[in-house]
Amino acid sequence: MSEQTVAPVVRRVDERHRYEILVDGARAGLTAYRDRDDRRVFFHTEVDEAYAGQGLAAILVKEALDDVRASGMRIVPVCPYVAKFLKKHEEYTDITDPVTPEVLQWLDARLGRQS
Repeated sequence: MSEQTVAPVVRRVDERHRYEILVDGARAGLTAYRDRDDRRVFFHTEVDEAYAGQGLAAILVKEALDDVRASGMRIVPVCPYVAKFLKKHEEYTDITDPVTPEVLQWLDARLGRQS
């Protein structure tokens, strides 16, 4: 794999309910969400194996959370990676809501999953 020539770019893709991180124009990873009122519920984060070990997940999640803050919304970290990131980055505590059984049930219904 060639070395990165351009800094990774994070973009929000509203129609797909996710943020994507691009490396040299190629999608290297994503963090998926659904919005519930004023809360952005993050439920899945992944980075392509070809880009593993480059810290891209942390860049992706940080920029996504900064975007949530800028939009005046709150965070609900259903995704284990996002929850782990938040434990290390207390600067987001003021906009983080707990994961509750109600939120999980709502998310399952939105995603068409059976409880």
